[in-house]
Amino acid sequence: MKTTRDVRPRIQQALGGVILGQADLIDLVLIALLAEGHVLLQGLPGLAKTLLVRAVARLFDVSFNRVQFTPDLMPADLTGFELLDEKKGVKEMRFVEGPAFAHVLLADEINRTPPKTQAALLQAMQEGEVTVAGRRHPLPKPFLVLATQNPLEQEGTYPLPEAQLDRFLFLVKVGYPSYEDEVRIASLEGSAQGDPTAHLKPVYSREELLRMQAEAQQVAVAPEVMRWMVKLVHATRPESPFATDEVKEFVRVGASPRGSRLLVQAARAAAWLDGKKAVEKPHVERVLYPVLRHRLVLGYAAAAQNMDADRILQKIAKLGL
Repeated sequence: MKTTRDVRPRIQQALGGVILGQADLIDLVLIALLAEGHVLLQGLPGLAKTLLVRAVARLFDVSFNRVQFTPDLMPADLTGFELLDEKKGVKEMRFVEGPAFAHVLLADEINRTPPKTQAALLQAMQEGEVTVAGRRHPLPKPFLVLATQNPLEQEGTYPLPEAQLDRFLFLVKVGYPSYEDEVRIASLEGSAQGDPTAHLKPVYSREELLRMQAEAQQVAVAPEVMRWMVKLVHATRPESPFATDEVKEFVRVGASPRGSRLLVQAARAAAWLDGKKAVEKPHVERVLYPVLRHRLVLGYAAAAQNMDADRILQKIAKLGL
């Protein structure tokens, strides 16, 4: 019988020969998967973002599609389209599913496609369905979008609007591996081409994943912990009585009530992954930055003084329970 405490070590062991030096990233993707939340991975090319997404899909035995977002990508290229089909002399419209119809969708370089195509993904992420030619088509469950974007390259990109960013549970900053981990990566045998995840076997089934997701959201949250989490989100708003001096000076718009709901959702998943029956302070601290960093809209003063969302959240995280 597979238990809660099995999940992290089983996944890490399975990924041991494929993903090296990204234990924190693996953990956050697992938490997002359990919390039924989408993830925006921000990092330079070559940091195993795509590789991790493909590997996770294989380990949970769910379908996977990858879409390279480009300036000429149209909504129908993502969601699907209506096709006039003739069978036995009868003409009828038939819906052809796009790559969005997968359990795990990798939106590679999502900020390289125009807002019209980005908006087509917004309904899928929020409602779990797409609308084509006036008809709604439900997406498979679970449905998880993992999107990547390069933080440095700005030419030819379309920054994600706040409404789109708000649909992501996490914004995860992917950094370089340590020196020792990079030595291990460089020592790997075989070509850098091809799919290193091809040999991976499923560790859990789709049905087991759905059960895990349901169990994770049943983790208890004590009233005082719930109020503390809402307090942390409230503190990101300049007009809030809990706002820190940094928030009042540098933040134009703070996190919405969706931020509170998703912080609770993620903290529950983090607690479940640790085998706990209730959310504790370390679980909230574990997910605070990835849940809130992309929900703060900073003013011009922040850019002038090189202030970013993480530094502001450092002060907020110190607010008492």
